[in-house]
Amino acid sequence: MLFSLRSTSPRYRIWRQTVYRIIESSTGKRRGMSLVFNLTLITIITLNAIAIILHTVPSINRQHERLFRDFELFSVIFFTVEYVLRLWVCVENENYHHPVWGRIKYIFSATGIIDFLAIFPFYFTLFATDLAVVRILRLFRIFRLFRVTRYSHAFKVIQDVLVDKKEELILSVTFVVFMLIIVSSIVYYVEHPAQPDIFSSIPATMWWGVNAMTTVGYGDMHPITPLGKFLGGMAAILGLSLFALPTGIIASGFAEHIRAHKAPVKHRCPHCGKEF
Repeated sequence: MLFSLRSTSPRYRIWRQTVYRIIESSTGKRRGMSLVFNLTLITIITLNAIAIILHTVPSINRQHERLFRDFELFSVIFFTVEYVLRLWVCVENENYHHPVWGRIKYIFSATGIIDFLAIFPFYFTLFATDLAVVRILRLFRIFRLFRVTRYSHAFKVIQDVLVDKKEELILSVTFVVFMLIIVSSIVYYVEHPAQPDIFSSIPATMWWGVNAMTTVGYGDMHPITPLGKFLGGMAAILGLSLFALPTGIIASGFAEHIRAHKAPVKHRCPHCGKEF
């Protein structure tokens, strides 16, 4: 009851709205405390990326092990406080306005999951005893880099284009997968009698199919029969055509997005309806 009264009090709402405007990057032009907070957050994310890279250099890690450990602790505390604040103020967003279900919805949103994965590995490793699990979870620190996407206009443009062209992209990728399965299956039956150890199964042959269709050609698997070589060449030509489809779709999406934003804004007179 006390929480309900406190959460609906004017002062409580003012505080929550103020924090929301500071930490939320999509509330408009950033200035003042909002600008300082966002610049600080981007700086910490950038330093985390540098720390993750330098941590893998044995000589640097041995020399600055304490610095890496202290910076990791500072980063986790900072990201934890930020995550809790975002969970508190997310109800100011109309998509998460419900005090309970709105916060649950935010937790399982794409941004909420990324924010959670930025801090989860640290707390889990405090109780983990398996070193292999600890090493794997340390890899999840790379998710902190995705935090910067919400502050970059370029990433937002990419997201808008992918969302706008998702049906065409799904269709083209599905077509590529179907052709990969068909080509790999045919080559398996052609090459398996000649190379049973290399082309041992259709799933194993699909590795060759990916190399052939993307024209990478690692050389660890290659057909030796005349028909197999012919099919390999056809697969390479077909792959160039198929992989050009999603590239063209994304390129056209970028062109449409840029044209839409550069189009002049037309205003109409409220009295006569003429454009000016």
